[in-house]
Order: sequence, then structure tokens, then C-alpha cells
Amino acid sequence: MVGLDDDAAVWRLSEDKAIVVTTDFFTPVVDTPYEYGAIAAANSLSDIYAMGGVPFLALNIAALPDQLPSEISSEILRGGAEKAREAGVIIAGGHTVKDKEPKYGLVAIGFIDPRKIISKGGLKAGDALVLTKPLGAGVTTTALKQEKARDEDIKEAITWMMRLNKTAGQLATEFDLRSGTDITGFSFLGHAMEMANASNVSLNIEYSKLPFLNGARHYAEQGIFPGGAFDNKNHFEASVTFDEKIEEPAQMLLFDPQTSGGLLLGVPPEKLDAFQKRAIELDQSIWVVGEVRAGKGIEVQA
Repeated sequence: MVGLDDDAAVWRLSEDKAIVVTTDFFTPVVDTPYEYGAIAAANSLSDIYAMGGVPFLALNIAALPDQLPSEISSEILRGGAEKAREAGVIIAGGHTVKDKEPKYGLVAIGFIDPRKIISKGGLKAGDALVLTKPLGAGVTTTALKQEKARDEDIKEAITWMMRLNKTAGQLATEFDLRSGTDITGFSFLGHAMEMANASNVSLNIEYSKLPFLNGARHYAEQGIFPGGAFDNKNHFEASVTFDEKIEEPAQMLLFDPQTSGGLLLGVPPEKLDAFQKRAIELDQSIWVVGEVRAGKGIEVQA
């Protein structure tokens, strides 16, 4: 039913049940093996939630150097296993290979109602754009790699990256939303542009309403960005118009690649009040960051 053009593949089993399958893995973004494993697992499961599915089974994918101490490998796998357990997911084996740099992630499998798939398309003019995690993980983890990050900023980033999108996905399904994606390597604007193009609409973003990790602006002003941020800017900037009041470091934050980022959801205006109230009941953070309009491209207001 769904393949290359969305967050995960979906195969229909019956009228009311389908299998949703995805995979993701990456090199370490933090120094602590357990947190790295947990973040990688949360990130791998995120595409299932973004599609409106519920994961139930996973396989480990790991590339580990020969010289890596076994206690570090064990901690990476333990982090992944405990995060999967929190999600109600069984890790039933997997596969490892040797490599010079550690890499870890999951193949994730879930169930989904094929009549209620959340896809990148489906946005309609008037829909509110809702984000479920703050931005800035890329600049913060890059600052860590450059030994310029403050401890409290790293702890905050790890806390958010380790957080499952389980409740956010539940909320989206409960309100029968039809359009959404998760914010990862292509950045906030990159993934937002995918939604806009798939839905044949334009997006209006209010910069002042976007949530950021506490240290993100500080690192951006120092020019601390991962290489992927510049790749994203080069690829997507032609379709983005920024308010002249938004300076370049602030613009670059919207091209910052995220790891295990939140969901970006389109919420019909008639559902928004109830959606916000239910989010509070579920202790799910949400920010209304813009709206969908007719047209093409993305406009970012100050």
C-alpha cells in the first residue's frame, strides 16, 4: 500500500489489518553507550508511530569494531532492548557485522489499520501544524563532539531523544489524523517540505512558536552545525522564504538534522481544541507552530 514515498512500508493483510515495516541505524550521537542504544531504538521505532501504527517486533542491526570492549557493546544492546521493552516491543534477534565505527539500530515491525494510515500527504488548507518535540538535537550533539557542549544541554537533548513517540502516535490515531511525519535527518524544514509537496499545499511557519532545546540558539550563534545542516539547506532552501528579521543562525536551526525527533502533524481546525486538551491529559508536549495554506513552498514568519 505504501512504499518508497513515505516513512515506512505498509502491506495489507486484511480489510482492517496491515503490517508496517521500517529500519534505521546510525553512528553514536552521544558518548554513553546505553543512551546511544536507547536513542537509536527510539529513533527506529519512530517511523511506525509516525504512520499511525503500533510496533510489536524488532531485530537488532549492529556494526561493531573488533577492538570495542564487550561491556560497551553490551550496554548499547541493553539500551536498545530496554527502550524496546518500554514500547511493548520484543527484540527477536538480529545481525551484527564488523566495522571500524559503531553503528546500531533496529528493523521494526508493527500493525496498522490500513483505513487509518497517517501519510505525508493529506494536509488541507486550514490545518494547524503541531510539533511534539523541540528542535536543536543536531547542533547540541555536534557541540558535544567538539567538546563545547554544556552538561545540562547534553542531558536535556538525551532526555528528548530517548523519548518514544508512542503517546504522540496514539494521540494522532485517536483523533483520526491523516497527515504526519517524524522529524529526523532532513531537518524540520526538509520533512515539512516533504509533507507540503505530497499534499500539494504551502506551509506558513511562525518562528516564534517553534520549540528549541535550551542550548540550541547558543550553539547556532557559534556556527556549530553538523555537515548535514548545510546539505539540507542547499537542497531545500529554494522553496523556503524567510522573514528578513530571521538571521542566518536562526534560519540554519530549521535545517538542523534531528535524531529521534518529534512528530509533525496536521490537525484540522475543528479538532484542535480537543486535541490540545487530550494532549494535556496524556502528558504529551505539543506546540502549534503554523498552518497549512493553498499554494506551494514554505514561508517562515518571525
